[in-house]
Amino acid sequence: QARSALGPALDKGTGMLLYNAAARLRDPKHLGFLVGYIARKEILTDLQLNAALEYVRSHPLEPLDVADFEQACGVGVCVTPEQIEEAVEAVIGEHRAELLAQRYHFNMGLLMGEARSRLRWADGKTIKNEVDLQVLHLLGPKTEADLEKKPKAAKARTAPAEKQKVAVVENGEVGTETRSLLEQLRGEALKFHKPGENYKTEGYVVTPNTMALLKQHLAITGGQVRTRFPPEPNGILHIGHAKAINFNFGYAKANGGVCFLRYDDTNPEKEEEKYFTAIREMVEWLGYQPYAVTHASDYFDQLYTWALELIRRGQAYVCHQKVEEIKGHNPPPSPWRDRPTEESLLLFEDMRKGKFGEGEATLRMKLVMEDGKMDPVAYRVKFTPHHRTGDKWCIYPTYDYTHCLCDSIEHITHSLCTKEFQARRSSYFWLCNALDVYCPVQWEYGRLNLLYTVVSKRKIIRLVETGAVRDWDDPRLFTLTALRRRGFPPEAINNFCARVGVTVAQATMEPHLLEACAREVLNEQAPRAMAVLEPLKVTITNFPAPKALEVLVPNFPADESRGFHKVPFQPTVYIEETDFREEVDKGYKRLAPGQPVGLRHAGYVITVQNIIKDASGRVIELEVTCTKSDVAEKPKAFIHWVSEPLACEVRLYERLFLHKNPEDPVEVPGGFLSDLNPDSLRVIPNALVDSSILSARPFDKFQFERLGYFSVDPDSGEGKMVFNRTVTLKEDPGKA
Repeated sequence: QARSALGPALDKGTGMLLYNAAARLRDPKHLGFLVGYIARKEILTDLQLNAALEYVRSHPLEPLDVADFEQACGVGVCVTPEQIEEAVEAVIGEHRAELLAQRYHFNMGLLMGEARSRLRWADGKTIKNEVDLQVLHLLGPKTEADLEKKPKAAKARTAPAEKQKVAVVENGEVGTETRSLLEQLRGEALKFHKPGENYKTEGYVVTPNTMALLKQHLAITGGQVRTRFPPEPNGILHIGHAKAINFNFGYAKANGGVCFLRYDDTNPEKEEEKYFTAIREMVEWLGYQPYAVTHASDYFDQLYTWALELIRRGQAYVCHQKVEEIKGHNPPPSPWRDRPTEESLLLFEDMRKGKFGEGEATLRMKLVMEDGKMDPVAYRVKFTPHHRTGDKWCIYPTYDYTHCLCDSIEHITHSLCTKEFQARRSSYFWLCNALDVYCPVQWEYGRLNLLYTVVSKRKIIRLVETGAVRDWDDPRLFTLTALRRRGFPPEAINNFCARVGVTVAQATMEPHLLEACAREVLNEQAPRAMAVLEPLKVTITNFPAPKALEVLVPNFPADESRGFHKVPFQPTVYIEETDFREEVDKGYKRLAPGQPVGLRHAGYVITVQNIIKDASGRVIELEVTCTKSDVAEKPKAFIHWVSEPLACEVRLYERLFLHKNPEDPVEVPGGFLSDLNPDSLRVIPNALVDSSILSARPFDKFQFERLGYFSVDPDSGEGKMVFNRTVTLKEDPGKA
């Protein structure tokens, strides 16, 4: 079109405008309209083209209002050199004093911007030339001082708590930059559509009713961002869900919006009350409060009414093909696809009344999905009472039918889901438009996976059934309840999600990255205590007092303003068996005959005088003497100890599986159950811990000095406390 209008000689400027218009206009129906304006040289600049493209995107319905379009794009507007000169002169006049003071160090871009705001359609190069000319006239040529670089202002230091490191994965290595999750999610707002501007999203289908529905939507929401987290209540949330929770709740929070917690309770066979409770508990544990807690079952009546309407509109039919017949991507077409509407209405009513057995009839929608799947099922028969609605229904809607319509009912603006749902995006738009209801926009992001674990509900159930783990909250798993039980702080999990980043690509991460996040948080949160896992009795034969002394131990040695706790110190103390050797090797610095050590926080150095053994030759007690630290020679090491301790059980955890990908048949031919690590749990039944932790409650966290970070397990009772080791103090190089 453009070429015929201009003849064979197409000037470069017009050609670039035509190319940009064709490349940037997602909906081609208005392309001819724009090409005409460019060809007739009524749109002459990139500025005008940008305005034209924005106008077309904002007015998706035909026909366009030509007069309004031309005004919005500056068609026919002529800016004279005199107008440009006057505008620049006025702007320079306003900044004259600053210009004279700062000279050429002044931000000339400010002058350009203000001049352009006065003359929107003026040519940018012409404005720049005029600014340069008038500044030169005012200031004269540049001097040596003008040519010197302006010193950079010192950047304000940011408190560590205000920002989190974000992972950048390059060539398999994880680097870091400092952007918090909220900062990333505010950044996503630049890519996502604004509420009410759904039609600007690529692939969004605009119908004659779209703009009216969006207007109603904005009237209801007030332009607020609305997201939802829609888990199925048939299992416990895992680490992958943590990213979904952070993304959905975080995106709403970062952009002043709200997030619904909606249970997708459309499969009554697998739903249990404990899952509903645990899901909400985990959302709140991660620090988020739902705007509202809803259920797909809240809308069963409306969904059924819409199913009837879909049949009336010729977009759905009752089918009798068996499940086995319609599986896969190339099933035979349904012989009932074109049955009369009235017949489908009667049969669907019979389905509702329980006149068909399970598998004898389904309601199917007339569409082909992006992955080639034809006519997905909307309703199926299930004679199972529902957790919330009882036996009112014997037909239940599917995910493909329910999800987008529940989003529509709740006026969700951004339906955020993982990448595997991308194939359902076209059906999402199709169904809302087929019923003429408000259509949200589905956006996809990459899943978060972790190595050395399994997270599928079916596989975790197998682990529980075979006794490989105790339950869904076994600390060796990566369900959120398991991570909480092991002692991972919620902040560490959120920080881990921030380090993974907001990515479209699937992220598969090493567990040690999550552990590193835990160490960072626990180092600041977990008060110090002393515990001995393998006790060796030590008797101080020259104890300096007639009764026990009290030692003050800082809760956080790096910041003593955060308080102290008291530890008894008496003639009998216990140290780790591994902190004593009868024979000294090169490099060994702890207790040995002739090699004293200091007792941490006590202010004393002990020296071995006598070694007591049992009949088998095992060392069972040491007799030592003590000397105050300020008069003794400085020892090579200081070790932890306990005195008048509490007995406790300690559970030490390692990876549950031996291989990175236990579900990979190439890596693990025998299946994931054959890959279990026999050393994934080590129980120490008779450890000792100092009495300062006597009042600790389940999930309280401590750093046991030199041993790691530990959390009180719910199995703890009055008779004996139980501790789970969350992570070691330092990363094991063999696991990195």
